[in-house]
Amino acid sequence: MMERQNAWAKYPEGKKREEVFKFAEHYRRFLSACKTERECVDFFEREAQKAGFLDLKQVVEDGVRLKAGDKVYVSNMGKSLVLFVVGKKDLEHGMNILGAHIDSPRLDLKQDPLYEDTDFAMLDTHYYGGIKKYQWVTLPLALHGVIAKKDGTLVKVNIGDSPEDPVFGVSDLLAHLSREQMEKKAAKVIEGENLDLLAGSIPLEENAETEDGKKHAKEAVKEKVKAGIMKILEEEYGIEEEDFLSAEIEVVPAGEARDYGLDRSMIMGYGHDDRVCAYPSFMALLEMKKPKLTSVCILVDKEEIGSVGATGMRSRFFENAVAELMNAAGEYSELKLRRALKNSCVLSSDVSAAFDPNFPSVMTKRNAAYFGRGLVFNKYTGSGGKSGSNDANAEYVAALRRIMDKNEVAFQTAELGRVDQGGGGTIAYILADYGMQVIDSGVAVINMHAPWEIISKVDLYEAFRGYVVFLKEQA
Repeated sequence: MMERQNAWAKYPEGKKREEVFKFAEHYRRFLSACKTERECVDFFEREAQKAGFLDLKQVVEDGVRLKAGDKVYVSNMGKSLVLFVVGKKDLEHGMNILGAHIDSPRLDLKQDPLYEDTDFAMLDTHYYGGIKKYQWVTLPLALHGVIAKKDGTLVKVNIGDSPEDPVFGVSDLLAHLSREQMEKKAAKVIEGENLDLLAGSIPLEENAETEDGKKHAKEAVKEKVKAGIMKILEEEYGIEEEDFLSAEIEVVPAGEARDYGLDRSMIMGYGHDDRVCAYPSFMALLEMKKPKLTSVCILVDKEEIGSVGATGMRSRFFENAVAELMNAAGEYSELKLRRALKNSCVLSSDVSAAFDPNFPSVMTKRNAAYFGRGLVFNKYTGSGGKSGSNDANAEYVAALRRIMDKNEVAFQTAELGRVDQGGGGTIAYILADYGMQVIDSGVAVINMHAPWEIISKVDLYEAFRGYVVFLKEQA
């Protein structure tokens, strides 16, 4: 068994270990504040601007000619982002790309979500991504998102994460009456249509004064509690019920990410998949000054539902961004664009399933990812005979081994559980469609896709170091 050394051995107590904990603390704060893809893009865009990145759209409008060392970004509908540091070599020689996703499994409010039932105001939801539905009950939940009004106003919603905020939740059946429920299969214990939130229980007073008192008085006759909630929403956000039709409101666990374990070696938080790879990818790009090949960080939406839609990796927003970049650098032609994409190398940065001693039967120990052993490389993912997998070339894996060993980056290799046990996929195959060299890499996670996931701080730090040396040395 080619067992890898625990990476904590590289960081004895003192200054070296403090570097790991400092990086992890910055990440913990990011994870606590950025629970949706929009919030992630806002954060990364602000940090990029502080670091001197320019909006490529403005560069194009101003007719600026890009040169080696210039830094630009492209935001795609506020839900995905691509950032470039222009390299010394022409773009047709290829790029070194870090690609991660910034969406996470969650619940979404439906377009017509608010209703009343037996003196409760309820919010109807539809789950997003692969979740175990029973994990989402009896938890404090928050609402994050936006409401787009007909006049073009975009109202931001963030309720449940400030100490003074109320929280929401999905109720569960009491143990005393759950005999039949406990006999169901886990997939059926909680049905998807039963993941509705309790949102209020005080009926609106008949004489309540509002901007539209007549309307509320009429509604209050039948649905007093619902009318009371709408009164609050009108006063706090200036919205009416029909504005839910053009809203994107996500239901996420309420509360901050926390240090985990007596030794504080881990972080428990919502959305490690895949923000634990997105954050070090972005931070690694900030380390680039004037790289040999153009360095790229792609942060995309919709991976958890198949990378579809205009903000997912299957759209052509990345290809279009590269074309604009080449044009601004005075290099564009259709042939050169094709060469730039084909000659690129990618770390498709997504999380791996960590070996869990509570559930050893789903893993093979020789080919599992472990906490504390560094950045994980998955040569292939997929399921049922590697179906849907990219399956990286041996030559590319060898090149990455050389770079990591040369720079003393702790890394390990793994597959996603036992053969025929399950499986999963990433954005790797989409980038590989261009002929790029691609491999999956990332950080090992326990409780993947649960409301609260767990990662190792040293694995996070080794991922950051690995991404930096990949951008600097992969040619």
